[in-house]
Amino acid sequence: MSRSTRSVHLITEINPVSPVSEAYKTLRTSIEFSNLDSKTQTIMITSTKMSEGKSTTSANLAVAYAQAGKRVLLIDADMRKPTQHHIFRLSNRAGLTALLSHQAELKDVTLTTNVDNLYVLPAGAIAPNPSEMLTSKRMTTLLEELRGMYDMIIIDTPPLLAVTDAQIVATQCDGVLLVIDSGKVKKDSAVKAKASLERVHAKILGVVLNNVKRSDRESYYHYY
Repeated sequence: MSRSTRSVHLITEINPVSPVSEAYKTLRTSIEFSNLDSKTQTIMITSTKMSEGKSTTSANLAVAYAQAGKRVLLIDADMRKPTQHHIFRLSNRAGLTALLSHQAELKDVTLTTNVDNLYVLPAGAIAPNPSEMLTSKRMTTLLEELRGMYDMIIIDTPPLLAVTDAQIVATQCDGVLLVIDSGKVKKDSAVKAKASLERVHAKILGVVLNNVKRSDRESYYHYY
């Protein structure tokens, strides 16, 4: 992957003082103050459909937390169309799929990045049964183990309206961010996505609206 392509996705690393990077830092701060009564340690990020920016948001938010001195793990739980290994230019030979199927150990699939304090657990091989793997006891045990190892765990999942994977993961997280492309997603789709999270009693932290026409910002955060 070229450097220019990487910079498009990972602006917080390439230019941490840019207005867009500041927007991600503002998102980080908003999350921290959105739930003062309990600790928000695991955050799932999803969207209504593909190409809304959920993976880019996941990666940049992870970098923003790491830059604040947090020990962060970014998990690519989109085992149907993984993206994080492309963004960080990492190997996807083994990852979450191998870990959940007991074919690899955690230490062997957790990868370092160019960002201090930030680690990535890639999706690995395309899974034939991702929904079943995400509902497994092994997934629950894994997240419990990771809570003791990292300050923040950010999980990138498939879109809500395509498959049930995101709903499954949402039940195991402290909060959920819904990324919506304001220029492409219709209101009824956004409402359906929100309702699907509410059906599993997910804690919705807020919505990140991409492509909103605001000066010097590419995203806007709305919290509940």
